[in-house]
Order: sequence, then C-alpha cells, then structure tokens
Amino acid sequence: MADRKNVLFLCTGNSARSILAEGLLGHLGGDWFSAFSAGSEPAGTPHPAALSILADQGIDARFARSKSWDEFAGPQAPQMDLIITVCTNAAGEVCPIWPGHPHSAHWGIDDPAAVTEPAAAVAAAFAAAFDRMYRRVGALLVLGNGPVADQMDAIRAIGDME
Repeated sequence: MADRKNVLFLCTGNSARSILAEGLLGHLGGDWFSAFSAGSEPAGTPHPAALSILADQGIDARFARSKSWDEFAGPQAPQMDLIITVCTNAAGEVCPIWPGHPHSAHWGIDDPAAVTEPAAAVAAAFAAAFDRMYRRVGALLVLGNGPVADQMDAIRAIGDME
C-alpha cells in the first residue's frame, strides 16, 4: 500500500465546510489519508450544526477545532500532499508558502453557516453541504491512493461535481 497522503481543507472561518471535509476524509479515508482543516480567519470554534451533523452521521468530532492556516505553514507542520479550498474566499486569498509545495484544488460549496434562521433552514443547509462534501470525498477515495501528481486532473474535476 502507498504512503498515507496529508490533505488540508481550507476555508475562511474553519468552522463549517472545512470541518465537515476533515471529518469525512478522516473517517472514510483513514487508511489512505490524514485529514486536516484550517482557515485564513478562523472563527474560534466549529459551528454547532457542523458538529451535530457529524455526530448524527457517526463521525467522531473530537478532532474539530477552528484553527489558523498558519499552523500548517511552519517548518514543524506536517507536510501536505494536497490542499483543497472549499470556499471561494479562501480560494482567492494569498495563501502561505506551504512546506513541500503541495498540489491544490478547489471544491467550492455554499457556506451553510451563512444561514442563521430558522433552525430548520440551518439544518437543511448543513445537510446539503454535508451531502455534497460526502460525494466529493467519496470520489477522491475512488481514485485510490496513487501519486497525487498523477491524479490532479481528476481531483480538480471533483470540484465541479454537484
């Protein structure tokens, strides 16, 4: 079996979409991938609805904390193989220089945290974001654990999935 790949999911606040992605890839791809998430302007805490939907899906969310992408830019950080932005804001920002110069892709998903009420609408927004991320992480897993460089066209195409 090939070595595990480190994947960093980036968003602005690191409270919703990137937390969902980290939880999903960590849960489903744990043999092949180590999943991480961070934000350019971390919210400070994961969104309660993100934690709730992970728990509802049987995914242990004890990993979840809102953190800065600076944690992954220093010399002590794990070297990433792949960085995936999950929001348009993060995709357009000037990112740090990542150790090892990992490959990158964009998988934009509407921000469920932008929905603030009523509670049913918040739950529906997070369910939609989770479902979309689940399909995308599943597509990444179907690619297997080959060299990231050889899979970049397919990884980037995953971002076009509905």
